[in-house]
Amino acid sequence: MKSPSAVVFSIAFPLVFIIAFGFLGGSKAFSIRLTMAKDADTTNALYQALHENQSIKWVPYPGDKELENALKKGVVDAVLDIQTQKMLFPAYKIALNGSEAQAGKLYQLRAIINETVYNLNPELAAKMAKEVNIAISTEKIRDFKTIDFILPGQLGFSLLAGSVFGTAFIFFNMRQTLVLKRFFATPVRREIIVLSEGFARLLFQLVTAAVIIGVGYFAFDYHLIHGGATVLQMLLLCVLGVMVFMGFGFAVSGLVKSEASIPPLANMITMPQFLLAGTFFSIESFPKWLQPISRAMPLTYLNDALRRTAFEGAGLWELRTDILILLIWGIVVYIVAGKVFKWE
Repeated sequence: MKSPSAVVFSIAFPLVFIIAFGFLGGSKAFSIRLTMAKDADTTNALYQALHENQSIKWVPYPGDKELENALKKGVVDAVLDIQTQKMLFPAYKIALNGSEAQAGKLYQLRAIINETVYNLNPELAAKMAKEVNIAISTEKIRDFKTIDFILPGQLGFSLLAGSVFGTAFIFFNMRQTLVLKRFFATPVRREIIVLSEGFARLLFQLVTAAVIIGVGYFAFDYHLIHGGATVLQMLLLCVLGVMVFMGFGFAVSGLVKSEASIPPLANMITMPQFLLAGTFFSIESFPKWLQPISRAMPLTYLNDALRRTAFEGAGLWELRTDILILLIWGIVVYIVAGKVFKWE
């Protein structure tokens, strides 16, 4: 109890890492996200048998307008269309469609389907060529590369960590060195003090964001779908994120009694979001019971908004849900911070 930082760093952090990476991916050697075509026959025995295959993760049909975007982002690896031809050969007419980037998975899926048909009726092994006809087609779709996922996540976490730690240390030191008391001897109001420090932190974080985006674009071909306009919108989202995250730092500075207590408490806010808010990998990789926890974190919504802006070209109105949730988080955090912060 005398050393909270030792408890947090030696016990809490390792446990968080173990939980996060322990759930990531599971033990599956191969997995393919598959959705059925809109008019596919889902009443046949083959469809039912494929549902029992552990290598296939079934995804609801995203809709005609969203299908291409789902294939781009890897939400869907392939689209399966099964048509049953009664009293005809081949008995099943199957079409597989996906992006060129997932061509390898399409051929693996074809092998799974052939094996499934054989298991349904081993006596037809000699007639496999007549039993099922599988056509594979691929489309050249702009790939959602690793950098397109990783960069917004790292940018969001950079804003979170810089805002929480920077704000917490600044206001704690100002209180400990009696700078705030000296300010109160002048006509300067409390709001001006907060806004001034916040504006300085905001400028620094925006420069950091611009550098991260620039390195990603010029060095790793990071997608900026509308060029400069996309960068501008991403920076606007960064402004909102920094304003919300500074509230956490403001609250931390009011709760701690010593400077040594700031890192453990600040890390308890930042590290779970670093691991669970879609920074390194999609929250869909976690068990279903853990996903609502991830979706409750503000960093999740900033990361999502940044990704959709850069890759899909989503406008601010299309991101209104993410923005609204961030604003709600900001209001709640600043109310709490105002209650716990000690001005003297």
